[in-house]
Parts: sequence; structure tokens; C-alpha cells
Amino acid sequence: MTAAAPTARRRGWRALDSAAGGLALDLALYAGSAGFAALTAATSTLLPHRAWGGTAAIGYLVAALAATAQLLVRRHDPGSPLVSLPARWAVTLVTWVTTALLPLVLQSVERAAGRTDRAQEEVLVVEQAGARLVDHGTPYLGHDAIAALPADERLLGYTPYQPGMALFGLPRAAADGWWTDARVWFALGTALALALAVAALRTDATAPRTDATADRHRTPALLRAVQAATVLPICALTLATGGDDLPVLALCLLALALAATGQPGRAGVAVGLAGALKLFAWPVALVLIIWGATRRAGVRVAAGAVGLPVAALLPALLVDRDALVENVLRFPLGHGLVTSPAQSPFPGHLIATGLPGGRLIAAGLLVAAGAAIAVRLALRPPRTAATTALICGYGLLAAIALMPSTRFGYLLYPLALLALAPALHDPEQAATDPALSGNSRAVARGRA
Repeated sequence: MTAAAPTARRRGWRALDSAAGGLALDLALYAGSAGFAALTAATSTLLPHRAWGGTAAIGYLVAALAATAQLLVRRHDPGSPLVSLPARWAVTLVTWVTTALLPLVLQSVERAAGRTDRAQEEVLVVEQAGARLVDHGTPYLGHDAIAALPADERLLGYTPYQPGMALFGLPRAAADGWWTDARVWFALGTALALALAVAALRTDATAPRTDATADRHRTPALLRAVQAATVLPICALTLATGGDDLPVLALCLLALALAATGQPGRAGVAVGLAGALKLFAWPVALVLIIWGATRRAGVRVAAGAVGLPVAALLPALLVDRDALVENVLRFPLGHGLVTSPAQSPFPGHLIATGLPGGRLIAAGLLVAAGAAIAVRLALRPPRTAATTALICGYGLLAAIALMPSTRFGYLLYPLALLALAPALHDPEQAATDPALSGNSRAVARGRA
């Protein structure tokens, strides 16, 4: 494939993204999301998802109508403040409130009033982990304790997260109310991390202050990245009904934003906090450490990226090593007392279940994909935050596709990481990154 093909694709995407000042894609996003939410409300077999769909469909429909009105105004007055970038930001914020935060609060209130069908299992698991952390000093049950549970309760006995995730369950351990629902605290953590990421990129001290063209491109790209992490249905639905992946994702995005603005130590802390919550952040941490090494800051990145997850693991390791191993190793690897319900029909799952020796074949493909990414990192380490985000996004996409047990909802990670890449601005490193050449370097300096 020649260099012209990727360049043509980039130009094609930029043309689509910027059509009608970005409003055309806004309308497509909101209208498509409204249809998805309505379909979810009508057909989903998961009651929390059906409840989300009924509320979110209205929010998306209102947003689609707002985008339509903006397009009509733009035809007659392109300079109107109603079609400006701040107006698009306002519509995005309101849409997130109506399609994610409002359904979350409604379900939390109904759950506090006695409804047992207003939260996914991960909410209960995290809250129980918080209670165990308070009572026993570890969020995990051991093998024998899980085996003593009734057979239909053993799945909820497992906590397949890193110890830091239990912190979101501490409010429920202290009091019983809608505001102590773990999802409320997932949402607060997500909002804080995303706000810090936006603030870092909007006040990038490393960007040339006179480069108006770069700012014009970077800010719309940042809005698109925020939309991908908030109002995209896969994210809004996840936050409203379960939510544990969203603070992890938001911290990874914050880490990349800090990397792009020349703050490797803080980037390591942000991705380390994410890694203390869930394993999904560990590949991002690894690629960020390699990025840091290209800037002679690998140790600073690793101090937080590795140190914080290790610090979170140590207390659980000292209190009950076997319980830690049972939950964070045996269960995810399929050797627990019960198997994970993550069975979305991606290629890895279909191969594992449909072919003789399928699990070995799927595992081999996953290892091969990991080896290919490792070779790429060794031969051409990422020298920009934008390249780092792309490697993380495509790498996680390959892993999700090839894992024997996975969830459709995990796609929120690669989608948001790939959407963030154009918003990252690292002009100094873009000039020396061998992965960026010709037009790509210009994009990295001017709008990435």
C-alpha cells in the first residue's frame, strides 16, 4: 500500500468530519444514537438496558433536533453563534446529561426504592468489594468462600478487577441511598478525568500560541473525542447501567492528554490510577512507558504507571494472597469455579467455540497479534502522543476481537482512543517520529 492511500483516507475522514462545520456528523451521531436507544428499549433482554433506552432515546432525539436547527441556521447565517463550536459543545454536554447521567440517576433512585432490576451485576460486585475492603482489608473472597456460596451466587462472589475498583463501592458500605450507588461515583470520576483532559489540551503550554490554524483544527477534534467518550451509545449505556469501564477509559484519555502536553510524570500517574482499577489500562501503560523512553522520561512514566497498580495490589496480597490470585488471575483465565459470562460473538469467541481446539487457535492468534505489536514498538517506538493513542487503540481492538471471552461493550476503549488521536498536539516530537511522514507530520504539528 502506498503512502497516498492512508493520506486519502485521512482527507476523506476530515471532509466528512468537517462537513457543514461539523454539524452534519453531529446530526448523524445523534440521529443514529436515537435509533439505537429506541431499538434497545424495544428489544433488549437486559432490563437496565431497556430502561436506559427509553430515557436516552428522548435525549438523543432532542439533540438531533438541535443539530438540525443548527444546520438550518447555518444555511442562512454561517457566522451565527448558534452554530459556533461553543454551541456544539453545549449540545454535547446537554446530551451527555440526558442520555447518560439522567438515566443513571433515575435507575439509582429506583434501585434505592426497592427495584432489583435497575443495575447490572458489576455494580453489585463493586459495592460488595467495597464492603469487604472495609470489613476484611481485601476486596476479594477466597476459593473456599466462593465455593460455599449457593451455585447461582458464585459469579457475583468474584471480583475480577484490580483492588482500586473497590474504592467506588465504599460509599455504599457507609450508607444506603441512591447517591451511594457505585455508578454515581463512576460518573463523578469519569467527569473529573475528562474535564482535566480537556483542560490540559485546551491550555497546552507546548503549543505555539500564534498557530491559529492548529487551534482551529485541534479544538473541533477534541470535541469529537469527547463525544466518543460520552454521548456515543456504547459509552452512555455503559455508564448508566454498569459504568466500571468509564473511569478507567477517562483516566487513559487523561494520561494521553498529559503526554501530549509534555507532562510524562503526570501521564504515568493517570494511567497508573487506571491500572489500579482494571487490567485494560495495562497495555496503555506499557505503550506510554515506551513513549516516555523516547523522551528520556521512561522512568518518570513508569514510576506512576507501574508503581500505583503495585501499591494497590500489595495490601490485598498481604491480607490474602490466594484470594487475590483466584479473582484477578484464575477467574479471568477461565479457571475459576464459574466461567465469565462475557460471550460476545467476536472472531476469537467464534473460533474458540466453533472449531476443534478452538481455544488454542484463538489464543495463538491473540499471541501473534501481541507479538506483531511488540515488534512494531521495538522497531518504531511511538514518539508522539497521537501515535501512542493509535497503537493503543488498534492494539486493544485486535485483542478484543481475538479474545475467547469478551464483551461488545469493551469496544468503547479502542473507539475513544482512536477518536482522541487527532486531538493530541505534540509538534516537537511529531517532527522526529518516523511513523509520521509528509502530510502526516503536518497533521501532527497542526491538528493532531
